Amino acid sequence: MQDADVRRSLIESLYASPASLTIGAITGAAVGIVISSMTNGRAIHGVVVAVCLVAALRVVSAIFFHRQLVRGTAVASRRWELAYELGAWAYAGLLGLMSFVTLIGSANPVIHMLSVSMATGYAGGISGRNAGRVQIAIGQVCLALLPTATGLWLDGSTGYRVLSIAMVMMVLGLAEISSTTHRIVVQALIGKRDKSLLAEKFERLARFDSLTGLENRMAMQMRLREIFDHSEKRNDAVAILWMDIDRFKEINDSLGHMVGDQLLRSVAERLSEVVQERGRIARFGGDEFVIVCPDTDRVTAAEIAQEIISYFAHGFDLADNHLQVTASIGYAIAPQDGRDMDELMQHADLALYEAKRDGRNRASSFNWSLKERFNRLHEIETGLRRALDGNELKLLFQPIVALDTGYIEACEALLRWDHPVLGPIPPSEFIPIAESIGMIEPMTAWVLRQACIAATSWPAEVRIAINISPASLKSHDLPGHVIAALLETGMPARRLELEVTESIFLDDSGQTSTILRELQRIGLRLALDDFGTGYSSLSYLRSYRFDTLKVDQSFMAGVSAHVEDRAIVRAIGNLARDLSMSTVAEGIETRDQLNHAREAGFTSVQGYLFSRPVPSERIAEMIAAGPLEGEQRPDSVLHVRRRRP
Repeated sequence: MQDADVRRSLIESLYASPASLTIGAITGAAVGIVISSMTNGRAIHGVVVAVCLVAALRVVSAIFFHRQLVRGTAVASRRWELAYELGAWAYAGLLGLMSFVTLIGSANPVIHMLSVSMATGYAGGISGRNAGRVQIAIGQVCLALLPTATGLWLDGSTGYRVLSIAMVMMVLGLAEISSTTHRIVVQALIGKRDKSLLAEKFERLARFDSLTGLENRMAMQMRLREIFDHSEKRNDAVAILWMDIDRFKEINDSLGHMVGDQLLRSVAERLSEVVQERGRIARFGGDEFVIVCPDTDRVTAAEIAQEIISYFAHGFDLADNHLQVTASIGYAIAPQDGRDMDELMQHADLALYEAKRDGRNRASSFNWSLKERFNRLHEIETGLRRALDGNELKLLFQPIVALDTGYIEACEALLRWDHPVLGPIPPSEFIPIAESIGMIEPMTAWVLRQACIAATSWPAEVRIAINISPASLKSHDLPGHVIAALLETGMPARRLELEVTESIFLDDSGQTSTILRELQRIGLRLALDDFGTGYSSLSYLRSYRFDTLKVDQSFMAGVSAHVEDRAIVRAIGNLARDLSMSTVAEGIETRDQLNHAREAGFTSVQGYLFSRPVPSERIAEMIAAGPLEGEQRPDSVLHVRRRRP
């Protein structure tokens, strides 16, 4: 059974070539007129008039439908098929009748030849032309040839009877030809239809997300390009809202990908409910969705974004789970925030990053300061990759002074970077970026090597202290870098002190503990830096045998004015003394702070009162100068002088 598309194509094939139908009609009418002019039979005249009339009607209807078909206003319906079918059978039947009447009513062989030739020629041509609708083709062949064969047989002559038999056989042959051609045409149409359906399927797969049914990245980019081409001419506003599900990875990891997929489908449905006709939604991959809203200004975009965030507050019921999920949204408006698609998309993404940086579950609008920050970030990322090879990094050293002797007992290595374009960049800015782009490990290896090289020129009792990033402690390469630096420089392990902060324990999967114990087995000293500013869990001091506690400078800055800070500093000093740990008071800038550190029982101090961070050559001179005494000058230029015995 043929489906609607194939049937429609077969009906359209009947009217596909009005030229051939017109030629057949004109030829039949012309032959009829010639025959009519050569005989006086009233029956023949009547049949010829009917042939001419039907021929004219068929030509008019064929041309009319063909023009509608070309314009796309015609529908290939059963009504049009029936009209063609009746016209075709009427015309073929009249040609057969004309042959029969001439064979019976006239003895003129020329008239016989004209009528028989017209009938057989028409039957042969129509068997191929109308094979798309095989019942029409076979019906026309029968109506044209069977009356002709009957007339030939009734004539009685041997030649005519042989021709009559041949014509009957011809009917059978043309019927078979029409059937075969019909099967070929139908198979071709079915194949074309299947290819079209397959193409549509692949196009849908290419343009739509299979999980949510929303448009995908490619389709949305195409739509955006069209919108921008249209809106650019009229300078209309276009809003792009870029949404991200907060902590979606945690849901996937804890509840499984099946629940994650259900959540994505529910989010897509909820977005459709909120946005409705105001914009188009696409899933850009993962848990990111983009909403494009033509003719939307910044105020309206902010309202849509807030509606989405509020709608998420109801939570999602997924099977046996009720999930409280939040979303972060960044949005940008053309033409103020970008004149082309790529720029506007980038700016919406920057606004999304800002929303997540500000705490998630909020919407953030793009502003050009975000672009400036992004450009700086990009410049730093690019520069970090060449900083090591380009000798742009340098180490400075700040002395750690023993309170009981005044000697420099250790020096902290501090990494500095003077960017060729941006100038000096603080470590607090470039270290997190180095961690995010995977540069922290080669940078740590470089610092370890350079610091150990510098320390080999110092007296054997002076240690070198190096800050270790939490990201480095998650790498199995750190112990190898440490051992390589020690072996290359020949420095004893106990002269190397690694400083870590409490933040390394907050996301400890066990790997951090393993690496810390490996480093202790090598023989290194471990210092807990910035103690008191994190969670300050005393269990860390019990679980790990730290050699040194470094008290954050924020406590030392307030010891002169706040009794609370003095109490905390004294408590830390007593705790460290009872645990047989060294203590370092950071940020010592005044003699009053120095006195409080000494009263609290600290073993060592560090700060601008003694020295700012200095190059390796200068720190070597300071170490060689012997015991230090710090003096704070009004211009903050620190002076170090040798204490008299």
